Amino acid sequence: MTATPIPRTLGQVLYADLDVSDLRTPPEGRIPIRTGIRTPDELGPTWDRVRAEAALGHRTFVVVPLIDEAEADLESGELFADTSAVAAEAEAVRLRTLLAPLRVGMVHGRMKAAERDAEMARFRDGELDVLVGTTVVEVGVDVAEATMMIVEGADRFGLAQLHQLRGRVGRGTAESFCVLVSDTTDEVAQARLRAVAELRDGFELAERDFELRREGDVLGLAQSGLPRLRVASLQDKGHVALARRAREHAEILLDDGGRLHGEHGPLARELERGWLERVWAGDPASGA
Repeated sequence: MTATPIPRTLGQVLYADLDVSDLRTPPEGRIPIRTGIRTPDELGPTWDRVRAEAALGHRTFVVVPLIDEAEADLESGELFADTSAVAAEAEAVRLRTLLAPLRVGMVHGRMKAAERDAEMARFRDGELDVLVGTTVVEVGVDVAEATMMIVEGADRFGLAQLHQLRGRVGRGTAESFCVLVSDTTDEVAQARLRAVAELRDGFELAERDFELRREGDVLGLAQSGLPRLRVASLQDKGHVALARRAREHAEILLDDGGRLHGEHGPLARELERGWLERVWAGDPASGA
């Protein structure tokens, strides 16, 4: 189950590798969350809003990409050279001064589970006004009084991840806000942030993510990027439509067990004993 499937999952659906059921109606009574993009230098009014929300008994999440300032970039294996990368421990200290006398807590993945759960409980019970954390708050957190989600370094998060984080607020009856903080100049990252700001529907966001990242290898490990196809290109909308038609036709040809109907025996034998064997053996003549 997922609120926003990753591109690879959408690719598997497209290739008929997965069956899918859609629940397209949001929970009753949900108020649309107002979403905006700000640079770090534009956050003065945002912090004023945090104070105003706290005065109303509401709470704020502040999500950052790192635990501490020396955390390694998992993709490159090198330390972040970008001094704008915000870390939970340092940001919690800074906000305790900036937002005083508001009560600021912190959670991250290196904390012991009991300690993390206790901090979450304090936030839920109103003993904290602001909770600084990493993506450990992405799912499974339900605080009806939380009305603000501030994501610092938002360009470092995936589109589906940003949508999940936004879903931590707006769970009560009060108007809620999501602020995506970034000064990136990367065009793909900017497009990702604009998509979250413009769209609220998880299905539309998943399709946009699919367009931006592609699905990677359905028969491999890559979860993004274009698949290695000899002829078709899934950047071409016509080819995507053709793939959907091919899936529909394949479903007509297959029985409930996923095998070709009896009248297609010769093709079934060729696939099972000929072409597929050559593919798995890496035979260039197979055309795969």
